[in-house]
Amino acid sequence: MSNNSLDPWPELPTAAWRDTCATLQLWTQIVGKIRLTKSPWLNHSWHVTLYVTPRGLTTSPIPDGARTFQIDFDFIDHTLRISTSDGALEQFTLAGHSVASFYAATLAALAELGIAVAIDEMPNELPDPVRFSEDTAHASYDPDAVGRFLQILVNVDRVLKQFRTASSARQAGAFLLGQFRSGGDALFRPPRAAPSRRCAVSVG
Repeated sequence: MSNNSLDPWPELPTAAWRDTCATLQLWTQIVGKIRLTKSPWLNHSWHVTLYVTPRGLTTSPIPDGARTFQIDFDFIDHTLRISTSDGALEQFTLAGHSVASFYAATLAALAELGIAVAIDEMPNELPDPVRFSEDTAHASYDPDAVGRFLQILVNVDRVLKQFRTASSARQAGAFLLGQFRSGGDALFRPPRAAPSRRCAVSVG
């Protein structure tokens, strides 16, 4: 079925996907920390940002010696895909994973590609955090809810890119919503302040 037939702004009540959202947010922290560890530092921590794609989220290319690799969340096929500039590929299905098993599967896939990485296992800015390798409580993945999230995310990205054309403001991202700032003043602000480092997702 073509994406053109999908509702660009589907309903996604928080209660209906709360557990999936919490699990996905922790998965994106793992991937973001991999990018953080392997990428040169950029101001405002732009080197940890995940970018919106037509199929989900991506790290964009990450340097690894003489080659690069990229990690993609595919929310259409519901897979995590790791590809390298020399043509290698590892992937696994997202459904059925806890945070602990996702963490293990991601590191195993990187190892298969010859990519060595070690990250800080503690989640950022969460109450009572549990190490990624020990978190079996967060294990929800609702493909329908994630598909709805993708449609919303893609269209938020589209709208904010249009909004950005009239502004030279700097852009900052959080898990669900981008913020535009100029001279320290927010031009576009959510009702409550979004967490800054839980999962950086670039929209707009």
